[in-house]
Amino acid sequence: MSERLLIMRHGEAGPGGIDAERKLTARGHAEAARMADWLQYQELDEARVLTSPYVRARQTAEHVAASLGRKVEPLTIVTPDDPPEVVSDWLIEQADRGPFVLVSHMPLVGALTGLLVDGRSDRGLGFATAAVAELEADVWAAGCARLLRFMAPNDVTWPDERT
Repeated sequence: MSERLLIMRHGEAGPGGIDAERKLTARGHAEAARMADWLQYQELDEARVLTSPYVRARQTAEHVAASLGRKVEPLTIVTPDDPPEVVSDWLIEQADRGPFVLVSHMPLVGALTGLLVDGRSDRGLGFATAAVAELEADVWAAGCARLLRFMAPNDVTWPDERT
């Protein structure tokens, strides 16, 4: 049975000295809120919202969790420089416990997507801030996932925004 994984990069963050403490800008909050609004229409009622412990990722995940009526679950293995193979191994151990919305950082989000879809972490997608890659797989091993779609905040349109 296929499972879904939505990999999301945090919204735009401001500069800062300590990387883990950088916060979302006003634009970053708006990006996160826009994608969270979109995610609530993606049949994710039972999704677990997992996030990096870094402030900007947690802030983004809080927008998502509020839209989905879920709680945020910190996951220490999804910081910017963590290896995607460790995340893949963790996902394999979580069989039948998804779907997941995983909020993290570049380069991890790109490398993890590349590993799961193409089997190579050096061929990942470039994620705009607050972008989401939706994947589906029977097992979260290297090269076993399918990329269903890739959405960035500017890709999301609502009926009242169309001209």
